[in-house]
Amino acid sequence: MELSGTVITPQGPVAGRLSFSERIEGLAAFAQRNTRLEPLSAKPEPERFILPGFVDLHVHGGGGADAMEGEAAIRQLARFHAQHGTTTLLATTVTAPVEEIEAALRGARAVIERPAVGEAQVAGVHLEGPFINPQKLGAQPPYPLLPDLQVMQRFCSLAPIRIVTLAAELPGALELIRWLTGRGVRVQQGHTAATYAEALSAFKAGAKGFTHLFNAMPALHHREPGVAGLGLERARYAEVIGDGLHVHPAVFRALLRTIPGVYVVSDAVAAAGMPEGEYRMGRHPVYRKGDGVYLADGGLAGSSLTLDRALRNLVGWGLPLEEAARRVATLPAEYLGLEGRGRIEPGAQADLVVMNARLEVEEVYIRGERVR
Repeated sequence: MELSGTVITPQGPVAGRLSFSERIEGLAAFAQRNTRLEPLSAKPEPERFILPGFVDLHVHGGGGADAMEGEAAIRQLARFHAQHGTTTLLATTVTAPVEEIEAALRGARAVIERPAVGEAQVAGVHLEGPFINPQKLGAQPPYPLLPDLQVMQRFCSLAPIRIVTLAAELPGALELIRWLTGRGVRVQQGHTAATYAEALSAFKAGAKGFTHLFNAMPALHHREPGVAGLGLERARYAEVIGDGLHVHPAVFRALLRTIPGVYVVSDAVAAAGMPEGEYRMGRHPVYRKGDGVYLADGGLAGSSLTLDRALRNLVGWGLPLEEAARRVATLPAEYLGLEGRGRIEPGAQADLVVMNARLEVEEVYIRGERVR
């Protein structure tokens, strides 16, 4: 197949013709010179853009479906997000009784092992909780547990867990972090009240990630920087919800100056893509009002975000399109170690999003197959 337009490549935007099957085969406007791809001609005014498929590492739901509901719901949310340009995602759980988490993991495994046409690729599970601080639940249901290696081993036997969010200050957390990182799992600090010293101990034990930085953790203070301060000081990667509600655009722009690999997630819940009303997030009822999703007490409860809207937000906040694409595709894929995804170059998987001049999604391809 072929697509023409302004192609967003690792070297920048270049007008040309992209050829692909399951993988990207070539870029007609480039020539190979000293192993680097370089443009041969000046680009004309673009009519459409071809971007790498978006990679969302924190997705609870969408299109009315919640990942905690099992296989059918995960397939539904994967289809929904694919229509908005997300070609790879992690099905994300919430804190719940252990048997409910186990059921969700079995559902995720079924989707991972038997992918279907039209679904975003589910690359694994983001286990958000249950090993979180009960004082920093945010929108998480009230079923936190202390870190427990036997419980985690059971979870890992049920599905490929790629990210775990936990609170470093809890007893047993450091041992669990070491065990998880030894298995290649990315451990992220979140839903935590850790002091800077506690967060630093977790970082040294292998917890290099940060879940929705600034949210569900103590506010940054100049005498007690806490987890947020540690992230600003040492993080290579950190996730931020890109809706403009969870983190002010000015703070996001500041993060670009401090954390090289800050990337955007949706933290989408079932209400994403749906009208205003009541939905579920695990055992919690949540309410969509405007572009936000809230608990009954008014606290934020995930988001209604999709990554195409996040991309438009980033461009609106002043990022060039190619830089915005890095934050929703290249960097999350790089952080998770997903080789050949999140970038457009020969040999990469043909996960592509075609957008018009208004950055609206027109076409989506997953492994070279058109799904929109």
